[in-house]
Amino acid sequence: MNEKSKIQKERASNWKDIKPLRDMINNLPDIHAEIIFGDTFALALSDLTHEDYIKIENTARSLCSWRKGPFQIGTLFIDTEWKSFIKYNILRPHFNLSGKKVADIGCNNGYYLFKMLEDKPKKLTGFDPTPLFWSQFDFINHFAKTDIVYELLGVEDLPNYGEKFDVIFCLGVLYHRSDPIECLKSLKAALEANGVLFLDTFMIDGDENIALCPQKSYSKIQNIYFIPTINTLRSWCEKVGFKNFELLAVKSTDIHEQRKTEWILGQSLEDFLDPDDNSKTIEGYPAPKRAYVKVSL
Repeated sequence: MNEKSKIQKERASNWKDIKPLRDMINNLPDIHAEIIFGDTFALALSDLTHEDYIKIENTARSLCSWRKGPFQIGTLFIDTEWKSFIKYNILRPHFNLSGKKVADIGCNNGYYLFKMLEDKPKKLTGFDPTPLFWSQFDFINHFAKTDIVYELLGVEDLPNYGEKFDVIFCLGVLYHRSDPIECLKSLKAALEANGVLFLDTFMIDGDENIALCPQKSYSKIQNIYFIPTINTLRSWCEKVGFKNFELLAVKSTDIHEQRKTEWILGQSLEDFLDPDDNSKTIEGYPAPKRAYVKVSL
């Protein structure tokens, strides 16, 4: 077993609740599915019995919380916390993945990867070290039967992964890293010579080269380390060696895009904002706003 496989096996085995979920996925009915592309990634199932539907729904609900999506499996609609198509549709006009090797870093359950199939890329690879998200991916892929590769690895594993990509997406990851420069270096190391990187990260307004460093938490999230201005983000990318920094969009996160549904456990955006002033987080920081950026080597 190589080092990469050892890391992934260890991460899966360390999650105490993984085996019952893996057993449920392995016992799903083997039913033909037709992929229907849209804002909802949908799978039309044929010859679905009531017993099959109950088994599918019970498995899906056991895999909560569902963050990225939405998905539809037959008539079962998984109304995820995020309407992830909003982010995808912001980026969609700026890329062409046909014939490309593509990676999604921090891919969660693979929603974006499933959507990217429509572009007919050469290869799709997702990286995320979270066994629950991997299991959600395998649940969807059980019916979709795609060739997407899912690695239980993180951005820090990219330099030693042994494969480079033409296009990398790293969405909603950078602010979770205690060393954003090192994170960008890892992403750069995984790009082909003419590769392109798409980033999305929290940002703060202003022209200064500064970053907000939340004291304890940001929007009740503890592992948020640096929230830069656009100029700071540009400087980080330039220090690493990226060129052609292009700001594609800036968008505030709202409760239309992120909200609590029956498919998640715990709280969502409405609980993270100041109830008396939605322009601020519960901690008093500026409310979440994201920058969407395209850089290249």
